[in-house]
Amino acid sequence: MRKIGISEVAKLANVSIGTVDRALHGRARISESTRKRVLEVARQLGYRPNLAARALSVGSGNIRIGVCIPREIHFFYDQIRHGIVAEGHRYEHLGLDFVYRPVDQLGASEVEKVKELLAADIKALILTPGDPRRLSPLIDEGEEKGIRVICVATDAPASHRSTVVSVDPELNGRLAGELLGRLLAPKSQVAIVTGMLRTEDHRKKVQGFSEALPQTCAGARVAQVLEGHEDEDETFVKCVDMLRKLRRLAGVYVSTANCLPVCRALGALGLAGRVKLITTDLFREMVPYFEKGTIVASIHQRPYVQGQTAVRLAVDHLVSGRPIPPSHYLNPAIVLRSNLPLFREIREVEFQTL
Repeated sequence: MRKIGISEVAKLANVSIGTVDRALHGRARISESTRKRVLEVARQLGYRPNLAARALSVGSGNIRIGVCIPREIHFFYDQIRHGIVAEGHRYEHLGLDFVYRPVDQLGASEVEKVKELLAADIKALILTPGDPRRLSPLIDEGEEKGIRVICVATDAPASHRSTVVSVDPELNGRLAGELLGRLLAPKSQVAIVTGMLRTEDHRKKVQGFSEALPQTCAGARVAQVLEGHEDEDETFVKCVDMLRKLRRLAGVYVSTANCLPVCRALGALGLAGRVKLITTDLFREMVPYFEKGTIVASIHQRPYVQGQTAVRLAVDHLVSGRPIPPSHYLNPAIVLRSNLPLFREIREVEFQTL
């Protein structure tokens, strides 16, 4: 009896061979109704995928990569996820699958999610560690099991993780400090709005900014470091209170993507444009604040490319045995009103989801 092939299933189900493959192996980019129709046709034909040949194509069967990143701040982490998905589509022919276990906020329930992923037969883990102290033992456990752990956007440097993919956070802060310092008069007071100082990325940005600011603005000092915990409401209330207390404040640096509540606070108190604001990253909701002059510049961390790079490093290692570098730092971009239209975050882009 002639063996039924995937092309027969595709023909009878009136779909492409790629759609049949996605249905059979539980991948994304297929509707539930189409998946059910394909599976029913395959059942009726008695089709069974050639698992031996499929395993041979990648050396060891499916490549399963765990992903644990926050849902918020969605302006930033959505871009990382879009980059992960886009790069993942390039490796579908290798049997690449993602096991997605997001957390609602940076550092929230991440220990539980990582434990789930370590038990899910994954080969690599893409992770944004909000609380590196608590996560380091789990990262080390994963590495001991042969799971390559790739930190994205922020690091867990005390762990044995394979690598980190990000913009060097200290450099990010230094760029912002140098830029803001050149815009201010000597002896100016400035403030930093960050997320959580326990997070490596946030702490190092504050450090870099604080060191660079007085080097370009004589006598300038950081009057306050405000932790907003990536919460828009909390950040707005704290920022309004800070602006009312620090009447001589000349500049603000927002070290995460949570800049909208700071823009609103400046506007509510009539300080937009008067207090120089340097932000981080870029998304469509920031455009009006660039146009009005509320935001002077932003240090763009290229989150989409971070997601792409993390997947590429993992697959190159798992398939080709290519060594993973201990760190992969991207060059940040400085966004001004004049070059806004050049960035992909501002252009119309149709995104896919995990």
